[in-house]
Amino acid sequence: MSSSSAAHDVSFLRLTSLPMLLEREIESMILDGRLSIGGRINENQLAATFGVSRGPVREALRSLEALGLVELLPNRGVFIRSLDIAQVVEMYGVRAALFGYAAQLLASRSDAGELARLRTLLDEMTQAAQAHDFDRYYPLNFAFHDFIVEQAGNGVLTAQYRGLVKQLRLYRAGNLMTGNTLELSNEEHARIVAAIEQRDPIAAYQTSFDHVERGKERLLARSVSLARAEERRA
Repeated sequence: MSSSSAAHDVSFLRLTSLPMLLEREIESMILDGRLSIGGRINENQLAATFGVSRGPVREALRSLEALGLVELLPNRGVFIRSLDIAQVVEMYGVRAALFGYAAQLLASRSDAGELARLRTLLDEMTQAAQAHDFDRYYPLNFAFHDFIVEQAGNGVLTAQYRGLVKQLRLYRAGNLMTGNTLELSNEEHARIVAAIEQRDPIAAYQTSFDHVERGKERLLARSVSLARAEERRA
């Protein structure tokens, strides 16, 4: 390979990978709360923060728009997407179907190693739930769901599911799992694991679908409670 060809390849790699790197970093800033939901994104400020020109930042934001995390409002700029409860309910319905199908697929093809990993995650979540330790439970809960989806072996399903989960994180209505809801949620996890261990695809689908639907019901109940509390403070 000639030196000019190598230089061109390096230049191309830098140009194509930089927007991807920026996309991942900006996405992280959105999902962990460093950028406010509904807030306007300042492209100049982001470019200065990362030490780059505005071009790669704009390209990264276009990708995030396609993922449903930001929205371009004509003559106003780019804003972090803000979800209302009706949109969240619709997303939960799709998520329930996708998660149910993932569990169904996994129940049809799971091996001993996958079952052992599921059981380990369940045991760790049980300990966290009994201690009402949300900070410990939350990442385990995420890992449990993501593991089932990943091991289902369907790339399209995995991409669609993870995209929905990211969008749902834009809806922050406080701590949606409090008190005994951790234990209720984990009892549902136990039924999912039992169905997969028994290699029962129908039961695996139903228990997983129902779990997400009940999560939606808990979210709605918590949202109503928070709204009433806001009204009382007003």
